Amino acid sequence: MELALWTYEGPPHVGAMRVATSMRDVHYVIHAPQGDTYADLLFTMIERRGHRPPVTYTTFQARDLGGDTADLLKSAIGDAYERFRPNALMVGESCTAELIQDQPGALAMGMNLPVPVVPLELPSYSKKENWGASESFYYLVRHVLAHRAERNAAVASGAAQADAASANGAVDDESPRRPRANLLGPTALGFRCRDDVVEITRLLDRVGVDVNVVAPLDATVDDLARIPEADFNVCLYPETARTLCAWLERQFRQPTVRTVPIGVTATLAFIAEIEALTGIDAGALKDAEQSRLPWYSRSVDSTYLTHKRVFVFGDGSHAIAAARIARDELGFTVVGLGTFSREMAKDVRACAAEFGLEALISDDYLAVEQAIEELQPELVLGTQMERHVAKRLGMPCAVISTPVHVQDFPARYSPNMGFEGANVIFDTWVHPLLMGLEEHLLHMFRDDFEFNDRAAPSHLHSGEVAPAANEPATASATGGGMAANGSTGGVAANGDAMQGDPAAGDPAAGVPAAGESNGATMPNGAAPHDATAVRESAGGAAANDGDARWTEEAEHELRKIPFFVRGKARRNTESYARERGAREITLDTLYDAKAHYAR
Repeated sequence: MELALWTYEGPPHVGAMRVATSMRDVHYVIHAPQGDTYADLLFTMIERRGHRPPVTYTTFQARDLGGDTADLLKSAIGDAYERFRPNALMVGESCTAELIQDQPGALAMGMNLPVPVVPLELPSYSKKENWGASESFYYLVRHVLAHRAERNAAVASGAAQADAASANGAVDDESPRRPRANLLGPTALGFRCRDDVVEITRLLDRVGVDVNVVAPLDATVDDLARIPEADFNVCLYPETARTLCAWLERQFRQPTVRTVPIGVTATLAFIAEIEALTGIDAGALKDAEQSRLPWYSRSVDSTYLTHKRVFVFGDGSHAIAAARIARDELGFTVVGLGTFSREMAKDVRACAAEFGLEALISDDYLAVEQAIEELQPELVLGTQMERHVAKRLGMPCAVISTPVHVQDFPARYSPNMGFEGANVIFDTWVHPLLMGLEEHLLHMFRDDFEFNDRAAPSHLHSGEVAPAANEPATASATGGGMAANGSTGGVAANGDAMQGDPAAGDPAAGVPAAGESNGATMPNGAAPHDATAVRESAGGAAANDGDARWTEEAEHELRKIPFFVRGKARRNTESYARERGAREITLDTLYDAKAHYAR
């Protein structure tokens, strides 16, 4: 165990908390000292759940260590059962209590409670949160099924026979029914789990598959007992459900759909895997355009998205999915890929090899920060940690995985899986790039007289924004009433004169007469009152006799440049042509000038 300011995963008992909190009628008793009691903070403040987590702490203190803390533990277990009456009880210990070696699981098993008791032995100093969630879920299901088998062997035998028949493609039921699947793995504090379950349930219904059980999220102990009744399992979140799915395959011969449906390509592969298991033909669903991501990614300017350098880091399943979406569906170039999950390290290394990369397997956020600084990507896809790192480095970032903060539990419907999840991914990933471009341009042209905080939008044909009441108007040293940004000081933000007659002109106010330029620019870079410049924009005529003439083709290309930098591009090109004695600005001149000033 290492002391760190930030950590990607908590100790394994936090994973057990996530499983217990996900369930409706399970309670978790933790043998822990004061100070380890932070369940309420995790689930009510970060995830914003409307009820407290079903967790009871023994909260022993230093003075209790001189006595029998085992009695304190048994008393807490008995009180928790009497107060909450759960249908299953999980019992474990925190990393601090592990050192006392009171064996809380064994003590609870000896109390002969009338419900399944799940003793959790989670080594806090060698394992972490996701492993703890996976082990807790696995043992919870095993103990529930074993308890039901002891209580009613006949019912358990009939369920096993029905499962064996369904595995052979037939069911001991005279009436035909649709295939049934279990969705396994979504938990409390998971990344978009709530909405992912809704999206995949809808998708399976369109394929022709019914959902038998969703667990552990919003499941009951009775739901867990019905898991063997399904025809197959969907390992929706491998970090949490892979161990259980492997056991169900061995014990009940239930096949597992292992494709995680994140992204359009993976969702289509997910449907194809279900088709192979069930014999369903979902060709019409796969052929229909279900997501806007493919078209949007093709329709965006290719120079904007293509080969953007992306760094990806997160839990194993989300990092792998994000890397493939970035490369195959958005045309990005993945320059770094890694995970903090030791259990998924092999999978991530294999995926990184597909990209010609060496995977970064680390739970040290400083190592991840160093990799980002060295690679200098144009977009970071990561966790809440990488969001902070990217913000400090001035890089666009989108969160794709836990650990997350409160803003990644949105009130709106925002899945990460399925076809609608692909739409959400496009918006989430591309919008930081849009904002990053805007911020870059704002910074680049912050000193330009046409592009600063007091310059009004040039596409509105306006000059300088009127100063605030307590802000003195600034005048250029040589402008004779002109503002510092080159616009006329007496022109309001909407282009109207503040005083005098704009048609006749008011020299005192600095308003030019008709046909004179006040230095403000139109969208094409021309002065709004300069009739000659307007003719130049329309037909390529020179604004002044000494200036080079713009060809119609070059003028047309100039209009493609965004309005807020078009004036600067025009001036640079004209200056370049003037220095070389060119009398005409052609398309080649424009491109040559661009290359010259880009050096």
